[in-house]
Amino acid sequence: MTETLPPVIQALSKPGILPGSAGPATIIQTQMSWVLLTAEYAFKFKKPVNLGYVDYTSLENRFFFCRKEIELNRRLCPDGYLGVIPVTLKNSRYCLDGAGETVDYTVQMKRLPQERMLDWLLENGEVTPDMLKTVAVRVADFHRQADTGKHIDYYGLPESICFNAAENFEQTAKYTGPVALPRSMARIKGFTLSFLDSNEDLFAGRVEAGRIRDCHGDLHSSHICFTDCLCIYDCIEFNDRFRYADTASEVAFLAMDLDHYGRADLGAIFVQDYIEASGDTGIKRLLGFYKCYRAMVRAKVNCFKLDDSYVSNSEKASSKAAARLYFDLAESYTRQRPVLLATAGLTGSGKSTLARALGRRMGMVVISSDIVRKNLAGAAPTRHFYAAVDSGIYSPEFSRLTYETMFEQAEHWLSRGISVVLDATFTLARSRQAAADLARRQGADFGILEFYIEDDHALTRLEERLSQPGNVSDATAEIYFKLKQEYQPLTGMETGCRVIIDSSITLDENINRVQKYIYR
Repeated sequence: MTETLPPVIQALSKPGILPGSAGPATIIQTQMSWVLLTAEYAFKFKKPVNLGYVDYTSLENRFFFCRKEIELNRRLCPDGYLGVIPVTLKNSRYCLDGAGETVDYTVQMKRLPQERMLDWLLENGEVTPDMLKTVAVRVADFHRQADTGKHIDYYGLPESICFNAAENFEQTAKYTGPVALPRSMARIKGFTLSFLDSNEDLFAGRVEAGRIRDCHGDLHSSHICFTDCLCIYDCIEFNDRFRYADTASEVAFLAMDLDHYGRADLGAIFVQDYIEASGDTGIKRLLGFYKCYRAMVRAKVNCFKLDDSYVSNSEKASSKAAARLYFDLAESYTRQRPVLLATAGLTGSGKSTLARALGRRMGMVVISSDIVRKNLAGAAPTRHFYAAVDSGIYSPEFSRLTYETMFEQAEHWLSRGISVVLDATFTLARSRQAAADLARRQGADFGILEFYIEDDHALTRLEERLSQPGNVSDATAEIYFKLKQEYQPLTGMETGCRVIIDSSITLDENINRVQKYIYR
């Protein structure tokens, strides 16, 4: 794919050309830039594009926005941004700050370690609540000091917010059908317009309270690095109206992205820590609205890559899948009530896989009986207990304690308006009834996801799972057949809140079944 890149990028990416490079530079591209990585540095080049809300087509504009990028990003990452360097051309050779004609500019940054990026840490299960508290305190302090004023306050008014939301819908209209479900887009648009129309006083109050600030504008997990000192980088420099925003919108952005990574629990912790650090309790009323808006922004950005001639087909496929996840997540925020889902089925039927997927697509906290059981035993989740059936941590007494603890955790999140998936076998009717009673007490909707799988398929999955790294299940063929013998089928009122999950169809098809039930 390198041969399709502009000559300047091809030339500068060759071995030994850029400072700190022995081999070829690694090329990363976004919708609006190319980033060349060497061992020590990152060099960011702005694509000569005009997307309406950003115009990098002229050399003068690229120089202006390179300088602005340095100025704005030093607010939250002062040591990471080193300066702006001219790119020169002489005798058909490109170099940095050399003799000849200046043909472009690049922002030079210190290279930040990938393994300390928040998105990488989330994917690898290495994020702790204390880490999110550090971010929350830093962001609250940044917002406290950020510029404000009448020219910034304007962007907190309903008409300005409506303009930005309408732009999202206009720019994603062509992707409705190919990427987003028409049903989802209709719900998102209806929710957005209704919220804006019925909450004018709320938005006006935010302006009066001085909550509209010159923010970061793009606060999601891939822009946060836990180096020796926390570095929050790559803010929006190209359009002031995307940075001038309610601080609630900025907080919602990162909270939404934590939902996207299946960590709605960490998202809720981050929001609460921010509220404690800032004193801004008003965020709670706006959180769902701004999460929906920010999920649409991320969906849109991924969709734009589908029309970029420089982006490879494999990357386009990944971007399309990511966009669909963000569209689904945006739709989940349109719900007015939390939902409690309980999986019911034999081990190996795909309960955990679906639960994790629902967590990412719908911003739900996933509570796994496997993990809760190991935590109660004081054991690591990946430690295995292959003892006799009905003994040790799988005795009836310990199993009862496991379910009780899951219900306590679920009640904690439901009481805060956050949806939950209970990932367990729920073989007994009394356990399913206890889950239904919990949902009713908390004013949540309730559903039972009943899994069906053929024996040979389940046993094959169990055998494969035993050798998978990170596997937390202790299930064996013996346990599978014991659970099958004990399983109490759904009857009576249970069948009215049942969603049948079929292991013979795709994960997306099963998720669609769940979504149809939830949004019915």
